[in-house]
Amino acid sequence: QVQLVESGGGWVQPGGSLRLSCAASGFRLDVVGWFRQAPGQERERVSCVSSRDDSPFYADSVRGRFTISRDSAKNTVYLEMNNLQPEDTAVYYCAANHLRTTCSTFIETLLEYQHEYKFWGQGTQVTVSS
Repeated sequence: QVQLVESGGGWVQPGGSLRLSCAASGFRLDVVGWFRQAPGQERERVSCVSSRDDSPFYADSVRGRFTISRDSAKNTVYLEMNNLQPEDTAVYYCAANHLRTTCSTFIETLLEYQHEYKFWGQGTQVTVSS
């Protein structure tokens, strides 16, 4: 059974840190993207890693604070989030595929067809407040 399971969300004060995990079963991860959606807002791209790319993708709003990494042995991708701010509050989703697709193509495809795409995680809430 193909499944993505996210974990690691929670509540943290501004300036704090969290690490999200996206673990896959039923297929080998290649391209993995993290997205987030705040109440009343569109889902937005956060970060992505792919074997097709030389370096990961980060949205401008998180670059320098968030780090994406991969543990191939565990078939898991992580999103280390540091210096979290209230504007980072959202439900965070991972999406993935076994195909060797660039992050650019993957992100654009998912943002356009997010409701049709099957391989999303269930989402994990991140709340940053004092």
